[in-house]
Amino acid sequence: MEQSYDGKYDVKIVTRRNENGPTLCAGAATGKGFIEHEGLVFKDLAGDGVLYPYEDWRLSDQERAEDLANRLGVEQMLGLMLHTPQQMLPGFSNPYLGMATYDGKTFQETQGAVPPYALTDQQKEYVEQDFIRHYLQSVTPDAHASAAWVNQMQEAAEAAPFGVPVNISTDPRHGCVATDEFNSGAGGKISHWPENIGMAATFDVELERKYAGIVAREYRAMGFTTALSPQIDIATEPRWGRFSGSYGESSRLAADMARAYCDGLQTTAGGWGNESVIAMAKHWPGAGAVEAGREAHFPCGKYAVYPGGNFEDHMKAFLEGAFDLKEGTRLAAAVMPSYIIATGQDKENGEDVGIAYNKYLITTLLREKYGYDELVCTDWGLTGKMGPMDIMIGAKSWGVENLSPAEQSLKIIEAGCDQFGGETDVVQLKEAYALGVKRHGEAYMEARIRTSAVRILRNMFRLGLFENPYADANHANELVGTAAYCEAGFEAQVKSIVMLKNKKSGNGREKKAVLPLAEKTKVYVPKQYSPAAMNWMHKMDPEVDEVPVAKELLEKYFTFVDTPQEAEAAIVFMRMPKSARMGMDSGYSGVDKENGGNGYVPITRQYRPYTAEFAREESLAGGDPREDFANRCYKGKTATSYQEADLDALLDTKEAMGEKPVIACISSDGPMVVSEFERDADGILMGFGVTYEAFLQLICGRAEPYGLLPFQMPANMRTVEEQCEDVPFDMECHVDSEGNVYDFAYGMNWGGVIKDARVRKYKRQ
Repeated sequence: MEQSYDGKYDVKIVTRRNENGPTLCAGAATGKGFIEHEGLVFKDLAGDGVLYPYEDWRLSDQERAEDLANRLGVEQMLGLMLHTPQQMLPGFSNPYLGMATYDGKTFQETQGAVPPYALTDQQKEYVEQDFIRHYLQSVTPDAHASAAWVNQMQEAAEAAPFGVPVNISTDPRHGCVATDEFNSGAGGKISHWPENIGMAATFDVELERKYAGIVAREYRAMGFTTALSPQIDIATEPRWGRFSGSYGESSRLAADMARAYCDGLQTTAGGWGNESVIAMAKHWPGAGAVEAGREAHFPCGKYAVYPGGNFEDHMKAFLEGAFDLKEGTRLAAAVMPSYIIATGQDKENGEDVGIAYNKYLITTLLREKYGYDELVCTDWGLTGKMGPMDIMIGAKSWGVENLSPAEQSLKIIEAGCDQFGGETDVVQLKEAYALGVKRHGEAYMEARIRTSAVRILRNMFRLGLFENPYADANHANELVGTAAYCEAGFEAQVKSIVMLKNKKSGNGREKKAVLPLAEKTKVYVPKQYSPAAMNWMHKMDPEVDEVPVAKELLEKYFTFVDTPQEAEAAIVFMRMPKSARMGMDSGYSGVDKENGGNGYVPITRQYRPYTAEFAREESLAGGDPREDFANRCYKGKTATSYQEADLDALLDTKEAMGEKPVIACISSDGPMVVSEFERDADGILMGFGVTYEAFLQLICGRAEPYGLLPFQMPANMRTVEEQCEDVPFDMECHVDSEGNVYDFAYGMNWGGVIKDARVRKYKRQ
């Protein structure tokens, strides 16, 4: 039973209704009341009984934002420009986020006297002293705790001068854990959907629109009003570590999915409303062309390259998708620039610096050429000290590493960005402002940040936060993870799985496909082995060797047996091969560096050890303040996969099963080499962030395969090395034992290769 804490942490809300206008909600303890004017009720956010334009809900969002911005001082506007790092419930002290205390004590030291959703001392200071109004929330016990925490934040903000509410953001949180069972009534847990690449595999734009609508409703129930999504980068580099968060390598498909998601997230009854959620489309102008697959979270992966001259195609998901909505909100209300240096793409100043630092790419291109006058928020943690070459900690100040943090901050403002993601240092921003005054003058700098303040506040007015910023904490667990939402998410998981192979056996007309298997078929599932290894956060993961699927789950559909000899069929669960056991491959090795190399190593997408015989002799980009070279070549070096044992499990199982069918179920993030095992698998299913249960429902025929590949599957690693990082559809594709080509928009159902309207619409000509 949840502890009540004597109601000390419950926000008491006073409600007033307008017959033909919005319902107003205010915290009873804020000292702020209501104003009655011309038979209507308004919130007295300023607390002086005067109805100011920003308090007048009859005016436009733009008028209200301009009025409020003109009333704020410089320091208050600078506070609005900060968007904090991840706030965790309960808060705890760690090297990434700093201190978290409750009346000077850690959460553990309070010994249960405060709930996990109580405000930390630091959060109170952010709201009450620093005027910070944008917070990224990550870990939370449940929907109720999230909503209760948000309400306390809103109460504190409403009590402060001007009563400006907080805007709570979240990274995507609807993903699956593979071992989860489908639960049609999750009871406070959020609904589970495939990764973005899995939603793309459905090629179903209306399903994406429905998904986004459910996301919006669940987010608002938890108190979230900004989504740090969708990720709409065109994934033209098959080794990229963030491939799974994209919609694949087709700009046409990505644009349509991006539009559907933003429409579903933002639109309430034809436009903005109190059920809308801001969509922050990322990462302008596209982050999918990183050289050799190295991710720009790491210093070793800061460069994107364009050997195919295809930079413009990467913007299409923004220009023809997120910026071209079909419903009332018109375009995604926020954009996050990429970390990357878009090598050679600054046509005005010739600067090779991170996107958020690049005035040409933010102001000249995004704002002036394409007319985007909405909020631009940097990706997280751009300013400050650099971290190790292959770890995500440290500032992502690519190309401006030698500037001071204040100088870096000023350059971001000069580039045209409005908000600093993952930052809380008001002092640093004040220093940047002072530098700007010396360089441009007081009038220019004040006008510049006021422009950003208007963009920031306008989004908050659009969401109805000035009228009612509070969530229904008492019913949040009932509104999130409902039976209907969970059912819809699970159905999407099943639809997103791609059947790559369904071998037929027999003679003449009697040939029969191996799938589906009859329910209660005796199946053998081999163990899945992972060696102990250091993950990309430099923490040790233990050795694991066990059957990956719970026996109870398997026996909902089949009869589980212990040996191949007893089995009528085998199901082998496999993971996409990576050099890292968990997370993203960095493409960098400290061991290689210690042994006299340059540190750069291949990123593999095959199970067996891979030697990069066909890599470039000279990298297309390179350089770091800690390096005395620019060539990041790794030709001739070898990469190994932590998942190599998955291949052994498949091959050993096939040998043991003889002529009996073997089904491979692959949990994948994107393209991979399947030639090492494809001929030994009678059936192959590929899923993208789905539960094992979704695979099992397809295998037994409770549903028919529907998914299509949203990317090409390479024939080998040579074609991966020789393709252009910025160009889609330029690899030699795998051809299987049945003669099928694993190209974009390929997939099978029970009738054979799918050739429906989705294929006709999106398949490249």
